Amino acid sequence: MAIHPPQEQERSQVSVPPPPKKSVSPQSKVFWILLAMPGIIWLAVLFIVPFYAMLAIGEGKLNRLFEEPVAVYNPFEWSSANLSHVLHDLFGAGAFAGPVAWRTIWYVALASALCLIIGYPAAYFVARFAGKRKGLFLILLIAPFWISYMMRMLAWIDLLQTDGYVNKVLGWVGISAVDWLGGHWYTVILGLVYGYIPYLILVLYAGLDRIDPSLIEAGRDLGLSRARTFVRVTVPLSRQPILTAMLITVLPMIGDYFTNQLMSGARNTAMIGNLIDGQLSTPGLAGQGAILSLIVLLVLIVPMIYYVIATNRASREVS
Repeated sequence: MAIHPPQEQERSQVSVPPPPKKSVSPQSKVFWILLAMPGIIWLAVLFIVPFYAMLAIGEGKLNRLFEEPVAVYNPFEWSSANLSHVLHDLFGAGAFAGPVAWRTIWYVALASALCLIIGYPAAYFVARFAGKRKGLFLILLIAPFWISYMMRMLAWIDLLQTDGYVNKVLGWVGISAVDWLGGHWYTVILGLVYGYIPYLILVLYAGLDRIDPSLIEAGRDLGLSRARTFVRVTVPLSRQPILTAMLITVLPMIGDYFTNQLMSGARNTAMIGNLIDGQLSTPGLAGQGAILSLIVLLVLIVPMIYYVIATNRASREVS
């Protein structure tokens, strides 16, 4: 049993007071409020006001004479007729919107998985092995953003035509021409992957580039092979970038309607965005389109909340 000297016992009994908390002065609070005010005004004007206007149209009335929606901004005068119609179209007997919603989930899941399978190795290569050419590869990754999404889709249509370059390449290897633009589900998924994979690669690259190389070297020093180091060190450390990249990719995919409209245009490949677009442009159905848009927004809030919780948990673990 160790016997401590009296001086050490006295020092061990002295409690060290916690560091004083920094008080925020009223002037500092006012400064940060003023600094955030432009963003708050921007959010209110471009999100909250349109959101309430859409809610007023969806819960409003219908002008039977002109088949136009009448917005009702007083919540006490709202009608649930449009909501009842939309729920019946989604879950009722003979529902036609329900299969479209499930098809959208299937398309988005498959397209996002392909984006991750293709994009992760590309981002990993640029972050770890590009070396002095990292800037060049980044320019090549950002280059698709310099061209509008519509122009890129139109160029993709030109490639997939019957006499396009894709079928010509297939002909060189002995494969017969494929009717890519004939209303096939795989063409829509390829279009979604092509349109949104640059977002995923950039986010993954930003996350992978922040991984400390000494952690990977430590795994190798402990006797792990390159493959096991990648699985046990790199992949867990890139979990948060993967979640962020998937969120940025999945959210716009769910509401996408332009890709399907250009690449297929067939009813058997319609997504929820095409259904909303059709309702908003059909006389008498604009209110139902507004309600369906709000339902999609509520569904998308769930992964956004999960992302915020996971991000906060990861930041607490790091700190």
